[in-house]
Amino acid sequence: MATLSFAATSAAVKSSLTKLLHSISPKSPSVVSLSIPNPSFPSVKRLNTAPKFPHLSPLKCSPNPSPAPTTSSLKSRLRNGETLYGIFLLSFSPTLAEIIAFSGYDFVVIDMEHGPGGICESLQILRSLSSTNTPAIIRLPESSAAWAKKALDIGPLGLMFPMIDSPKDAKKAVSYCRFPPDGIRGSAHPAVRASKYGIDEGYLSNYVEDLLIMCQVESVEAVKNVEEIAAVDGVDCVQMGPLDLSGSMGYLWDPGHKKVREMMRVAEKGVLGSDPEKGGAYLAGFAMPHDAPADLARRGYHMVSGGVDVGLFTTAALEDVKSFKKSLMEGSDDDAEKDGADDEKYWSE
Repeated sequence: MATLSFAATSAAVKSSLTKLLHSISPKSPSVVSLSIPNPSFPSVKRLNTAPKFPHLSPLKCSPNPSPAPTTSSLKSRLRNGETLYGIFLLSFSPTLAEIIAFSGYDFVVIDMEHGPGGICESLQILRSLSSTNTPAIIRLPESSAAWAKKALDIGPLGLMFPMIDSPKDAKKAVSYCRFPPDGIRGSAHPAVRASKYGIDEGYLSNYVEDLLIMCQVESVEAVKNVEEIAAVDGVDCVQMGPLDLSGSMGYLWDPGHKKVREMMRVAEKGVLGSDPEKGGAYLAGFAMPHDAPADLARRGYHMVSGGVDVGLFTTAALEDVKSFKKSLMEGSDDDAEKDGADDEKYWSE
């Protein structure tokens, strides 16, 4: 289109100049000789607008360096001889999770077994806890490969398996946490939160050392096998379950019953008799009204959970209402006494 427009413009200019010269020299029309060459343009190469980028490939993990667990991992702190104090979170409230984190608890158990939340809700709790690097343990709804895989992919520092009654159950739980050939965990490590979406190149080398595997002993059958469960390779911690244990013994409404306490002592002795540095396990437990956190610590528990977020809020709410109503009653009595004193003063005058 640009070439045609230029040619038309050139012809018009040539005609106008010819007429002008004729008017100047009408007797010599032959002298009029205008030659406007056809325009020529350099050849223009078509630009290749497609951007060129270097070939993108998934991040590769580092070439199997020596395992170096996170310095703040639960496993590292237990090895250093610390007694850790934590709390169970059933509300799945990100706000309460932040308050818990800022309060200084050593760990938080996100309870998918009895709480209303699932994987998506647990992910939001993990993000709330990350501001203070508070370690999180996820308690699974059941001991299964599918639940373990989904939970591990979002990046907790611990996994708690409920209802582990035998060393066979414990071995299965460990296998759910290990990639082949050491286990059966499905792999998506280049794209999940646990590996920082593939950015953590050392994830495959360190995930075993960073992860705390906990097996719950909460039945009479489990107590009978507790020493073998604690000795399973990969089981880091045995978590006592006093409520379910009392239920399995027929004392669900009385977890503080003498026989339940005796059974608990048998299980505690079995775990504490093992050496975590030589293939044994640490002991973890949950405080009860008849068994305070300090009592657990004195008996040798390495991890103590002192309460539940909804339980703490319930206690605080009931106490708040009770305190207010009590103040009203006391205020009413004070007013009655004051009115009586005023009446006596009036009549004495």
